[in-house]
Amino acid sequence: MQIILLDKVVNLGNLGEVVKVKDGYARNFLIPSGRARRATAVAIKEFEVKRAELEKTAAAKLAEMQAQGEKLGGTTVKLTQKAGVDGRLFGSVTNFDIAQELTKQGFAVTKAQIRMPNGPLKTVGDHAVSVALHTDVTVDITVTVYGETA
Repeated sequence: MQIILLDKVVNLGNLGEVVKVKDGYARNFLIPSGRARRATAVAIKEFEVKRAELEKTAAAKLAEMQAQGEKLGGTTVKLTQKAGVDGRLFGSVTNFDIAQELTKQGFAVTKAQIRMPNGPLKTVGDHAVSVALHTDVTVDITVTVYGETA
């Protein structure tokens, strides 16, 4: 299916590009989330009229996320979980736990924005985790997990 992108999509393209994607990806994700539109002649003409407005909105959103990234950069999140004597957790620290703690600290972050390259944290100590606020803004934070004896 040919679609026109209304927003920058990672590994797909930038605002205004006409790309070909699988039908299900377009119908089930891109179009309902407002990131794309079917690339018909009418839709392309409408997009060209609204292009400046969409680019201005995208630039404002990027600037806002960069400002939030400046504040969030280098933040340390402290979490306490039950752990054994050897430092392994009874369970794990997930992206949901980190997002919840960041929200308590005043940052608007969802669990989908937390990138954990090695999966959930299962040991006590400091761990590097990245937060993808925008497709172009990724910030590294430190998650410190403290052990609580059972």
